[in-house]
Amino acid sequence: MPQIVDFRTVSEEGLESSPVAPALAGLRANEARYFANKYDHVFTVSTPAEDPGTLAWVEEVLRSERDIEIASPALQVSGFEAGGIRFGYVFYESGLAINVMYTIEDGGKRAVGFKLSEGVPVPEELEGRFRFARQRSKLAGEIRGSYFVIRGEH
Repeated sequence: MPQIVDFRTVSEEGLESSPVAPALAGLRANEARYFANKYDHVFTVSTPAEDPGTLAWVEEVLRSERDIEIASPALQVSGFEAGGIRFGYVFYESGLAINVMYTIEDGGKRAVGFKLSEGVPVPEELEGRFRFARQRSKLAGEIRGSYFVIRGEH
C-alpha cells in the first residue's frame, strides 16, 4: 500500500533496516518537499514488491545506459508523472537514492540523478565514475549528488 511521505514530520517508516535510516528519511522528505512545491504533487512510496515496474525501469535505464547494477537492496520506490515528466525513484538500504527523470515528449530533458544521504560513502559501483557535488538541506543535512544524461529511449 503506497505511503505518503510527509516532509513536515520526517518518518523513518519503511527505511528501518538502513544503517543510515534518519539521514535517508531526511533525503526522502527533501524530495517530497520538492515535488509538493514544484508540481503540487503528493510524493508516495511503495515497497519494490508493490511496484516492481518502477524498480525494473530504473534498473534497466542504469544497466543499458551505463552498465550499472546497484548492490544494495532497494527499500522503497516511487513512480509517477508530473509536469509532462515520468519520474522513477529508488531508495536503497545503503543510503543511496536514484531518480530517473524522463520527459515524455521527444527532445525534453532525460537524466538519472544519484543522491547520497549525509555520511554515506560513494558506493563502489559508482566510485570514480561520477563527481559528487555537495548541497545543504534543512531536512537532509548535507546531500551529495551527481547525474548523467540519458541518451537512449526507455
